[in-house]
Amino acid sequence: MKAGLALLCLLLGLATGAAAEENLRFLRIATGSAGTTAFPVGMAIANAVSSPPGSRPCAKGGSCGVPGLVAVAQTSEGSIANIGAIAAGQMDSGIVLSDILYGAVNGESLYFRRAAVGNLRVIANLYQESIHLVVRRGAGISKIGDLVGKRVSLDRAGSGTRFNAELILTSFGVRTSQLQVVEADPGEAFGLFAAGELDALFVVGGYPVQGVEDLVNQGSAELVPISGRPADQALRRHRFFARDVIPAGTYFGAGAVETLSVGAQWVISAQFDSDFVYALTKALWNPRNRIMLDGGHAKARLIQLGTALDGVSTPLHPGAERYYREIGLKLPGDLPTQ
Repeated sequence: MKAGLALLCLLLGLATGAAAEENLRFLRIATGSAGTTAFPVGMAIANAVSSPPGSRPCAKGGSCGVPGLVAVAQTSEGSIANIGAIAAGQMDSGIVLSDILYGAVNGESLYFRRAAVGNLRVIANLYQESIHLVVRRGAGISKIGDLVGKRVSLDRAGSGTRFNAELILTSFGVRTSQLQVVEADPGEAFGLFAAGELDALFVVGGYPVQGVEDLVNQGSAELVPISGRPADQALRRHRFFARDVIPAGTYFGAGAVETLSVGAQWVISAQFDSDFVYALTKALWNPRNRIMLDGGHAKARLIQLGTALDGVSTPLHPGAERYYREIGLKLPGDLPTQ
């Protein structure tokens, strides 16, 4: 056993020496559980930005990542766990929903009465998670104002969905005290809706959401748009929201539905130097890396330079900001940067 341990230590020492000689560097990307969208998207990003020592040059058909970098996507319990791991130095970067990120940085929502998390910086917005307002057919709900007096699930208290739903309701002039609020997580809410015990529910997810699809297919549910001047007001007040459209045909028999969304954003620890994060950002958006993104999960195909700053309401990493300014991408005038 001791001989084996000694041999292992020797091999690790040799590997470490070789790594140092070749400037090998690792980057850990926290994602979500293996069954979520975030994990395969994280794998696609890791492949795109990696370029291990000895890789064929990008110009010759090889890797177009950061020279010497090996990025690794790791499973996690999601946005809150990722924020905690990055803050504690247990992870280098991660995929985090924009509303939860905003709350962490500003000490609001789920992070109310907690210390704000100050060492998080954004590299890019990746893809959107759409806010679905699902209502019962025949319940007389065609707009948000019609929710007054109805049985509505806003998700559990303290959840990101609850936070978003309350902000949207406020923008439309509806108070939660005017609703019959039902506290249920999405799985429970879908069951209550199917049993006729709910008139409406809010759920956040990349479309199509399976539970929503099931209810629509059964003929008991339809979607109500979140749009108009109140939605515009929500967008102005809360920069982590973005305008969104659930395309026609996403749910059986449904036309296009205007709504709002929150972004899944790639976040990194502020401790990383500007030049390294600049190189990461440049590698992510290298046109030759589209094959890595387009060949993976459907959501990875939505990672586009044109939406890289959608819903970004927390500080960009200076290295990422430098890249976006260099290529002429317009940064919102009030976008916080550090």
